[in-house]
Amino acid sequence: MGAQQAAEETRPASARVQRKRGRRIQTIVTTAAELFGERGYDAVNLEDVAERLDVTKGSLYYYFSSKDELATAAIETLGREWTARLEALLAGMSGTPAERLRALIHEHVTIAVRDHPAALRVFLVPREWPDAQHERIKTLRQEHNRLFRTLIEEGVAAGEFTVTSVGTVLQCMHAAMSQAPLWCSDLPEPARSRAIDEVTGTLMMLVGIAPA
Repeated sequence: MGAQQAAEETRPASARVQRKRGRRIQTIVTTAAELFGERGYDAVNLEDVAERLDVTKGSLYYYFSSKDELATAAIETLGREWTARLEALLAGMSGTPAERLRALIHEHVTIAVRDHPAALRVFLVPREWPDAQHERIKTLRQEHNRLFRTLIEEGVAAGEFTVTSVGTVLQCMHAAMSQAPLWCSDLPEPARSRAIDEVTGTLMMLVGIAPA
């Protein structure tokens, strides 16, 4: 009975430890992504990440053995989280291609402005990264881009969208969305929410949909 009770008490404790570890890792990789976005890969080291977190460099080695490993984790975590949020949005809604594209753009800009204003730049300059991370960034960008391309192609096929070309629209759309944090992040509310809405409405014009 004593052994069984001890096992029952250990399992919840272990689960709590794992959750705490997971939150800690999430904080580290998010902070690292922000720094890489602000300064570029070459200009960031583990001391910079530790300083931003107000911890010792040694404590980072408990979770990541090198800058390269941390950078890879930051890219993977941010890229997968961002795309997963957009996929979940689309999975939970129906409607016309225009309605879904508007919601997708709005969610993307909202994430960029409110959650990851600096970290977004990690995905804008992949050539500055070592080859392994460069290729992974390209893959994650392609997975992310696929969500927008699929909707735009659907709208064009349905006669709902008018575009010069899908590729050109995607290039312009992503270029504008990448700059949204510069325009909107420092605005006070409700001006920031209004700016996100205006960016969304402006980008919908790229597919021939006038603002409401």
